[in-house]
Amino acid sequence: MSAGPVGIREAGATEIGADLRHIRSWVFDLDDTLYPPESQFMGLIQQRINDYVVRTSGLPADEAMVVQKSYLHEYGTSLAGLMAHYRIDPHDFLAEVHDVPLDVLTPDPGLRAGLERLDGPRIVFTNGSKAHARRVIERLELTDLFDGLFSLEDADLIPKPDPRTFARMTEQFGVAPESAAFFEDTVRNLEPAHAIGMTTVLVGTRAHESDIPFVDHRAATLGPFLATARLPGDA
Repeated sequence: MSAGPVGIREAGATEIGADLRHIRSWVFDLDDTLYPPESQFMGLIQQRINDYVVRTSGLPADEAMVVQKSYLHEYGTSLAGLMAHYRIDPHDFLAEVHDVPLDVLTPDPGLRAGLERLDGPRIVFTNGSKAHARRVIERLELTDLFDGLFSLEDADLIPKPDPRTFARMTEQFGVAPESAAFFEDTVRNLEPAHAIGMTTVLVGTRAHESDIPFVDHRAATLGPFLATARLPGDA
C-alpha cells in the first residue's frame, strides 16, 4: 500500500510535507530510530552481545563477531540465533546485554515536538527487552508520549521481521494496519509491515539512498519529518 505522493526531500535526506493524513496509529521502532545512530549507543550493546557470544561459544572475539552477525541476518536477533544453537537463559541474556550506561543518549526537543503533533496511539515496537525500552524512553524524556510498548517478551522472543510478531502487536493494541504508520531503521523489518498495509517510514542518515518498493517514506531523522508531515485534519 502506498501512502500517496512522496514529499519533498530536504537536503536529499528527509521528506518534507509527507502526506500522512490517513494515519490513525503511530508505531515506532526504538533503537537507532528514536535516537540517532551517531550516538553509538547500540555499539555498547553490540559489544556486550559479542562478549556473551565469546563466553557461550568459546570462539575468539573476531570469530564470535562473524557468528553474531550471521545470527542477526538469519534469525532476526543474535538472541534467536543463540537460542537455536546453545542452551541459554534468554532473560539473563537480555538483562546482561542491555546493562549499559545511557550517558550518550540525550533528549531531543525537536523529536518531542514532532511526536506531540500526532493524534492517536503512539506505540514502541522493539526487538529489545521491555526493561531496556522503558529505560531508554525515560532517558529520552518521552515516557508520557507513548501509549503502548511491545517488546521481545511480548512476542514470545520471536523478533521482527517475523509476520507473526506483527500480527500479535497489531492485535494487542487494536492497530488497523491500513491506517497505521511504522517508523524503523532496519529495512527488512519494513517489508512485513508494508505487506499488511502499514505505511512504512525508513529512518536513518542513509534512508534517502533506498529505492526499495516497500518503503513509502524516508527520514534522515524523525524530528523534521514529523514536524512537517501532513496529518489528519490538515487541508
